Amino acid sequence: MKRRDFIALLGGATAWPLAARAQQVTKMPRIGVLTPGRSDSSDASLRTLNAFVPALRELGYTEGLNIAIERKFGEGHADRLRGLATELVESQVDAIVVFSTPAARAAKQATTTIPIVAIAMADPVADELVASLARPGGNVTGTTFLGPELVSKRLQLLREIVPDLSRVAVLWHPSAYAERTMKGMLSEIESAAQTLEIKLQLVPAAGPDDITGAISAMTRERAEAFIVFPSPMLFAEYPRIVTLAANGRLPAMYAAREGLELGGLASYGANLPDLSRATAIYLGKILKGAKPAELPVQQPTKFELVINLKTAKALGLSVPLSLQHGSPG
Repeated sequence: MKRRDFIALLGGATAWPLAARAQQVTKMPRIGVLTPGRSDSSDASLRTLNAFVPALRELGYTEGLNIAIERKFGEGHADRLRGLATELVESQVDAIVVFSTPAARAAKQATTTIPIVAIAMADPVADELVASLARPGGNVTGTTFLGPELVSKRLQLLREIVPDLSRVAVLWHPSAYAERTMKGMLSEIESAAQTLEIKLQLVPAAGPDDITGAISAMTRERAEAFIVFPSPMLFAEYPRIVTLAANGRLPAMYAAREGLELGGLASYGANLPDLSRATAIYLGKILKGAKPAELPVQQPTKFELVINLKTAKALGLSVPLSLQHGSPG
């Protein structure tokens, strides 16, 4: 063998492991995204999901460049989430980002090892997603919007916006969360209604097809206003709920400002896009080696009351000046 041939062979032998190591270092992380919502722009939850991607970009992750994102949509059917979660697990993604409690539960049922970062869980302890907010203890962490604790406050605020309010309907999705969480929300609003001397009408909607009939039932029972309980399904149906409320001239209080931005009267709760951005920060930490079990579930530090003054005017309501600060005209 000639000397230069030997040098060439030796060079090839040493270059191969170096190249392999370079490929390993630059391996693009693959993220699964799971949501019960729809993939078209009619779904209010898309705004929350869309806030996640720019937040990742600020952390140095650009989709298609140094991170891959595989999205799975339930298209309004919660029963599809388990199968979609299984597909993400089988494709061996590095982490799963989920929107809402039902998606988090489906992902947790599908894997106990792949990190799961959840956007806007209701009560992750009551829903058995984490051991505690401070130390989740498993493969799930993320953010919570403190659903049950805000229910009574929404009724109080609705009473301030709509004077002499005595009959309020509650649009709720009985299977939105675990039984313990749903009982907590119902107990909270029933107690608040008793204190405020307001008669409640609980109107269930098991799925999107029940919403039209539910709001018609409110009108028949002479409800003067209604509250939309937190629920991923109801959140996805905000456009239809807002339209039906307007047609029936029913003031409505929503759990998230997306209902107001579609033309609803008022909302009180955490800013969901803010929760999405906070969740992206957690994903960045996990991609660098942090464990979900040791990342405390983040709770919102501020809640926003937003009132649509144009809708209030159309309903003949005069909103107290004390509530108008920061509300859109």
